[in-house]
Amino acid sequence: MVAATAGAALVATLAACAPDDGPPTLNWYINSDNGGQAQIAAECTEAADGAYTIETVLLPRDAAAQREQLARRLAAEDRSIDLMSLDPPFIPELSEPGFLAPIPDDVAEAVSENVVQGSLDSATWNDELVAIPFWANTQLLWYRESVVEEAGLDMSQPVTWDQLIEVATDQDRYLAVQGIKGESLTVWINALIASAGGEIITNPGSSAEDTELGLETDAGREAARILEQIGSEGLGGPGLPTSDESASLRLFQGDDASFMVNWPFVWTSTQQAVDDGLLDQSVLDDIGWALYPAVTEGTDSAPPVGGINLGVGAFSEHTDLAFEAAQCIVTPEHQAFYMVNDGNPASNTEAYEDAEVQETFPMYEMIRDSLEQAAPRPQTPLYNEISTGLQETWYPVSDVNPDTSPEAATELITAVLRGERLL
Repeated sequence: MVAATAGAALVATLAACAPDDGPPTLNWYINSDNGGQAQIAAECTEAADGAYTIETVLLPRDAAAQREQLARRLAAEDRSIDLMSLDPPFIPELSEPGFLAPIPDDVAEAVSENVVQGSLDSATWNDELVAIPFWANTQLLWYRESVVEEAGLDMSQPVTWDQLIEVATDQDRYLAVQGIKGESLTVWINALIASAGGEIITNPGSSAEDTELGLETDAGREAARILEQIGSEGLGGPGLPTSDESASLRLFQGDDASFMVNWPFVWTSTQQAVDDGLLDQSVLDDIGWALYPAVTEGTDSAPPVGGINLGVGAFSEHTDLAFEAAQCIVTPEHQAFYMVNDGNPASNTEAYEDAEVQETFPMYEMIRDSLEQAAPRPQTPLYNEISTGLQETWYPVSDVNPDTSPEAATELITAVLRGERLL
């Protein structure tokens, strides 16, 4: 850690010694994509008309490694970090110690207009917008039309997990879900608990010692029941313990599939597989989509929300220009381009009116509606401990027990937060 901190400090020093002639260069630290962010940076540089230049800097591919790198460098007050593409669960951790520059009121108002609620929630900490919504993401319920037709299920109405389990059991088919010991599992657990009307943390603004968990509740036990039933009855397929988003998509594309919860990338990926001759067109024609399944009949589900929000480094020498650049980056036009080019859904509802967006994603209305209904993962600076603790105690899902797993997770996470145990 000493070496990393020293390296970060050196970067900051070098940045401070850069020549003053010419327009300032804003460094935008980005996650890996198909080149869309670099294209947007070039367009916003041109639109700035000499006021600044935006250069993109690629972060590690893994989200946890991105978090670690940014946290270390910001802790060293690295002045070279002007803009950051941030995974929503890590935003409170960076905001709480003052690593993110406060968003001016006029900017906050402008970048919140026509933005889906799920993105606003994921960019908010302590009731303040601390990051700027860029692109959003949500999971839909994908289904095979042939399976639904045989079951006589009306997909124009909300469906529950129990209905999916019943259909999959009756037809001896698989439910494609993500049971790998990783962030995908936390996403699933959180969506189930939130859909049941609960929350993993009941007092997210509290200190580590005072944090209270909502796992030992009816909502927590219902979430555990659904996980256990899918796992123990083999409904998630033989590869469930290692199934991530890509693996569950492959399962869903097979002959024994019924339903899947997954992100919108599955549509373009399946189209590409058909174009490449890896899948028959009949597979694509058999796919339908709906809102994320409910836990309780008559109660709205709370789909997962993900994506990327933009943070401005608190130690940047050009925060005013960085906020100006961020507003350029997140225009509806750029979000529509990014959705078509990189497959990542927009956070601004105006982008969904774009003809190319609608052609590329025929389920665009469902994506937009899901994002309005979506619930973020626990908003807390302690997110890493919460997520890891859940993965330690609710894995594999076939071993989850509604009577004991919520208690085991509560005991482990609480002990870790109090410094009594290590993960």
